[in-house]
Amino acid sequence: MDQNTNFPPADDLKIRWKRIRQSLLENRMEACLISSGVNIYYLTGHIFGGYVYLTADDDPIYFFQRPAGWDHPQAVPIRKPEDIPALLKERGMKLPGNIGLEADQITYNEYIRLQAVFNPATATNVTPILRKVRMIKTPWEIQQFRISAKKHAEAYRHIPSYFRPGMTDIELQNEIEREMRSKGSIGLFRAFGNNMDIYMGSLLSGDNAETPSPFDFALGGGGLHPSLPIGANGSILRTGNAVMVDMAGNYTAYITDMTRTFSVGKLSEKAYRAHQVSIDMNNRLMNTAQPGTSCAEIYNWSLQMAEEAGLGDCFMGTRQQAKFVGHGVGIEINELPVMTSRSQDLLQPGMVFAFEPKFVLHETGAVGIENTYLVTENGLEKLTVFEEEIREL
Repeated sequence: MDQNTNFPPADDLKIRWKRIRQSLLENRMEACLISSGVNIYYLTGHIFGGYVYLTADDDPIYFFQRPAGWDHPQAVPIRKPEDIPALLKERGMKLPGNIGLEADQITYNEYIRLQAVFNPATATNVTPILRKVRMIKTPWEIQQFRISAKKHAEAYRHIPSYFRPGMTDIELQNEIEREMRSKGSIGLFRAFGNNMDIYMGSLLSGDNAETPSPFDFALGGGGLHPSLPIGANGSILRTGNAVMVDMAGNYTAYITDMTRTFSVGKLSEKAYRAHQVSIDMNNRLMNTAQPGTSCAEIYNWSLQMAEEAGLGDCFMGTRQQAKFVGHGVGIEINELPVMTSRSQDLLQPGMVFAFEPKFVLHETGAVGIENTYLVTENGLEKLTVFEEEIREL
């Protein structure tokens, strides 16, 4: 399978296993049992129903329930997790005294069940440890971002051709989604945490950009239905509206995040000025950020720039303002680190993150850009390369 470029090579998986083993040792855990799809994929390059068991000493074992008949050298079929202890004993492996379980990602009942299966002296929440490990990308993961970024830009290039006078925001978004899916977008927008449902991203225009959402995204939007209150709400795209497109570049398992702003006709002078401030912030980030830069410092100077431009009241929203300006990306759209005033993280080589300073203007809509960046040994590399000025539809 590793010959298929959709699957990570063995050497890349070994880098991940080594990093997790080191983290297990640092946190005095003898093993971890992984059952969430995102972390199973990270450890194996596959999605399957079952568990990955990784100790501080050995390569992982893939205990799978589905798909039936899966043939993989590290895969062992099971009917239920209670089968695992006997299978470990057959391999001469003792049960761990301290095991890591994904307390932030599995249900309470599943957590209690898995505790009972292993009956350890101590069970520890391994989710924060895995998120920290996933924060630093491997060479193969970085290549997957490059693939997504290139196709992401190609899709955005066609957006003006889809616009027709009298269209609604959701009609334009449907055309963009069709283009992205036809060119290989996976479509699923994975996110960490509760109330983070969204499909392929959002398109915001006019007053809808000011609508607060219960979801923890940078901006809101009312959505089409109370059951999914985020994004486009069916408003007609009118002259003088900004159209902010924030669609996911998930052409591989690794998502690039890129926002660009379009317009129906001309916008106000304030809109173009605010958009330029967002571009200036991205330029400052490129020119100053390097390994060791504080994520909190990035947020703080972004807020200061907005306030100095007289735009603090519309920075990252109006009625509800997001308190972050960037976030890690990867298999999930909201990975570590987070650019917020409370962050303790420093930039490190191998991090990939999105930076999204945005402004929301009454009646006009949202303006600004978002780019995905790779932290290198010498600074930043912009992965999402596409024109940043407001483009008229």
